[in-house]
Amino acid sequence: MSGVCQTLMMIVVLSCGIVKVQSKTKENKELLIGGLFPMSGDGWSGGQACLPATQMALKDVNNRQDLLPGYTLKLSVKNSECQPGLGLHKMYELLYKQDTKIVLLSGCSLVSTFVAQAAHMWNLIVLSYGSSSPALSNRDRFPTFFRTHPSATINNPTRVKMFQQWGWKRIATIQQTEEVFTSTVQDLEERLKDSGIEIAVRANFLTDPEHAVRTLKRQDARIIVGVFYETMARKVMCQAYKQKLYGKKYVWFLIGWYPDNWYMQSESDVNCTVDEMKAVLEGHMTTEALVLYKEKNVTETGLTASKFTERLNKALNVSDPTRIVGYVEAPLAYDAIWALAFALNRSINSLKLKSMSIDDFVYSNQQIAEDIYSSVNRTKFLGVSGPVSFTAQGDRISWTQIEQMTGGVYKKIAFYDYSHDVLEWNSTNPVRWIDGRPPQDSTIIQTELLLIDQTLYITMSTLAVLGILCGVIALCYTTRLMGSVLWDLNTLCVVGFIVCLLCVFMSGLDGRYLNKDHLLVVCQIKAWTLCVGFTLAYGSLFSKITVVYRMNTKKKKSLKQELSTLQLAAIVGFLLLVDLVILVTWHLVNTQYIITDSFALENPQNSLQDIKRQPIQQHCTSENLHIWIGLIFSYKGLLLIIGVLFSYDTRRADQQPFEDGRFIRMAIYNVAVLSFITAPVMLIINGQQNATFTFLSAAIILSSIISIGLICLPKILRLHSSSKNASNESLHLMTACNNQQYKQLQQQNDKLKEEIKQKENILHMLRDFKPSKTTDGNLESTAEL
Repeated sequence: MSGVCQTLMMIVVLSCGIVKVQSKTKENKELLIGGLFPMSGDGWSGGQACLPATQMALKDVNNRQDLLPGYTLKLSVKNSECQPGLGLHKMYELLYKQDTKIVLLSGCSLVSTFVAQAAHMWNLIVLSYGSSSPALSNRDRFPTFFRTHPSATINNPTRVKMFQQWGWKRIATIQQTEEVFTSTVQDLEERLKDSGIEIAVRANFLTDPEHAVRTLKRQDARIIVGVFYETMARKVMCQAYKQKLYGKKYVWFLIGWYPDNWYMQSESDVNCTVDEMKAVLEGHMTTEALVLYKEKNVTETGLTASKFTERLNKALNVSDPTRIVGYVEAPLAYDAIWALAFALNRSINSLKLKSMSIDDFVYSNQQIAEDIYSSVNRTKFLGVSGPVSFTAQGDRISWTQIEQMTGGVYKKIAFYDYSHDVLEWNSTNPVRWIDGRPPQDSTIIQTELLLIDQTLYITMSTLAVLGILCGVIALCYTTRLMGSVLWDLNTLCVVGFIVCLLCVFMSGLDGRYLNKDHLLVVCQIKAWTLCVGFTLAYGSLFSKITVVYRMNTKKKKSLKQELSTLQLAAIVGFLLLVDLVILVTWHLVNTQYIITDSFALENPQNSLQDIKRQPIQQHCTSENLHIWIGLIFSYKGLLLIIGVLFSYDTRRADQQPFEDGRFIRMAIYNVAVLSFITAPVMLIINGQQNATFTFLSAAIILSSIISIGLICLPKILRLHSSSKNASNESLHLMTACNNQQYKQLQQQNDKLKEEIKQKENILHMLRDFKPSKTTDGNLESTAEL
């Protein structure tokens, strides 16, 4: 209702103004201006304040005796409602239902776009007091267009300068889907790109900004540039309040030509209170062309800026004139009339030199139109909105001002002179930050490389060292039993497990110890080492169980044939050849490289700053990694399954001369079980560096130490047992030999004693013998003896 009253009041003011001007200047010739003012409608209705300012300018111009002598400016007004279709219709009414217009005056960008694109067909100059669309700077489309309202792009250098001032590199934009705002954002993006600043988030909407605001929240937008009409601004900021897109972490940059109390207007589709709107807008900034001369001296219009404001407020005749739409642009409308007056005054004089008169202007008179165009293009004066001049594209050259809302009140904090790249801060109104300092343009992401726990690495490395020592000790003992091919395979098996244990050290090397290049080399070496070590270790066990299996399934062949060195070596050699082919092909076709994976952001403990922790992890990969891993797992898994089946089939082979078959089977079961558990689990827990390293290292250490123990420990124990038994047998043999010799000597001694006793008896007999005296008797005694 208040809007209708304001509109009616403006029309009354307009009518009174026309009557008053005509009454004072009825003896002069009239120069007619066609005016399109947006007095109402859903768009920008800035004509409510701009029309009274225009009437003030007409009065002041017509009262100047040295300006437009013999002529009076007269304005015919039509309400365009900021609708392009209606605006064109009203333009045709001005052109064909009334006298010839010498110039057209337009308001909002939507109407100016269509009017200016068509006006040159009638050789008419179009001067706008409220059009900011950057698209209107295109001289090919709008050859006769000028404006006292600076282009919306004039705010972009100011925005870029402020972003650089506070070190912001990441910006977000939200725009209403209108040409004026689309071209503004495109120009801003180009300027930001040249300055090394990124537009990280782009959101747009047509009528409902809810989804666009949600996008800003989801993408962590912090520094937000919003370009939309006033009615949409209330919707956007209400949604920002609901999404909590305000406070110490956020800064909004809005358009500066809204009324100071724009957020207080109530609308049925904006369900936020004034206090809520104040909360979300606290600390936000606006950028707008300097529309009111900031100095106190008198301008060429005969007014100071303060005097103009005083007269405008009196003409509006409301308690709070700042609440009237278009109040901010009113100085631009005032200066637009003065710009036309100065230009037409120059054309009147120049046409006299050509023996022509501006009275002769008709819509088909191109020569007079070109003269008026040239005069407008050269117009330069100091108005109530500041210095007024135009570029070759018809744009106003102007300073910009930056305002910040604190406590619900807009305060001018700085001015920017784009032509000299000077940012002038207002010392009386310094920038105020909610947190006492400028917010960050985004959450500070502190990357943290996920590393393996050092204690865990040292523990597993120590266990791996113990496993290697066990293998070395086993090798030292087994070298004493190198009498058969089977012990050659045992040695090869132990070497294979030692090689696998070396992978524990390489698996724990990460970014703490190595850079990316060195880490890549370690990754490649680790792949080769683990594959070759597994093949040497398990391949030896597999070849031995194959021998046992053949011994129990092919009984016609001799043991000598089954234990052929060539056959056993061929199995291990063939498996190594398969490894070589796969690894070389993998390296040549899909070379490995280092990638960095990022995980979900985490909140650091005991931190009051806007910081998030970004865990990252480096690991090796390659193209078609799953294919290569699947190929290796497939063929090694097949070997494990076959080895388990062979072991099961030969579980009763203990009766054979081959004594360590039971331990071979146990070692195969040990390797197979741990491998079948580890492989899928590693794929599942991939990304958890400590768990992955622990599981892999534990599997390698357990399988290696247990297998080395099963293979070598029985042999070592048997070695000690055999040595002890041999010593006892030697001692026993020595004792038996000594007893036999003793008995023989004793027997010989007894025999010699017997012989000695016999000899002694004979001696006694000879001593007791008495010889006979006769010859016959001697002979007889001798014969008896």
